[in-house]
Amino acid sequence: MRGILAVSLGRISNENIDKYTHAVYMRFQRKEDIGKFYENPFYLRVLNEHVLPYCHGLTNVDYESEVEDDIIPIFRKGEEFNFGVEFVLLLSFVDNASGRVEEALVSLEGLIMGFPSIIVQSTQGLNFNPSSKEYTHGVVIRFRSLDGFEIFVGSSEYKEIWKSKFDQITRKTLSLHFSVDPVGSEIM
Repeated sequence: MRGILAVSLGRISNENIDKYTHAVYMRFQRKEDIGKFYENPFYLRVLNEHVLPYCHGLTNVDYESEVEDDIIPIFRKGEEFNFGVEFVLLLSFVDNASGRVEEALVSLEGLIMGFPSIIVQSTQGLNFNPSSKEYTHGVVIRFRSLDGFEIFVGSSEYKEIWKSKFDQITRKTLSLHFSVDPVGSEIM
C-alpha cells in the first residue's frame, strides 16, 4: 500500500481503563494517503477477516505532524527504529481550554527535546478522524528502550508538566506503550 512510511505494532504492556490489548502506529507520507488507506480493499479485507472478529472495539486517531526531513531521519538513524518502545498518549481536552492546550503541548514538546539520548522521535497533533472524536489529540514518542521510557515518564519534569499543564484541562486520557521489535528481514 503506497504512502506508508513506517508501521509499528505490538501488545500493550500496561493495563488501561479501556482494556485495550494491542496498538498499531502508522506514519504516512501525506494526509491524503490516510484516506486512501482506509478505503483500500486489501486493508478492509484484513480488517474484516482477521481483526474485527476477535476485537471488541477500535479507536482510531489521525493527526498531522511534521518530522525533520520526513523519511531521511529513518535512514540516518537506521537501526534505532528497529527496536524500542512506542508510547501512545491520546488526549481529550475540555471545551474551554484551547489556548492552554497549545501551551501544554508546547511544554511537552520542549521536555521531549530535553531527552535526545533516550528518544528517537516524537509526533503530536489534532485528531482529524471524523469517525473517532473520543480523543481530540494524539502524541506518539519512540523511545530507544524500556529503560528510557521509564526514565522519561518517571522524571520529575514529566510529572510536573502533567500536573501543572495537563491535569486541569484534560477530560479523558489513554496512555499506553508497547515494545517494538523488527519483523522480517527486508526493507519494504
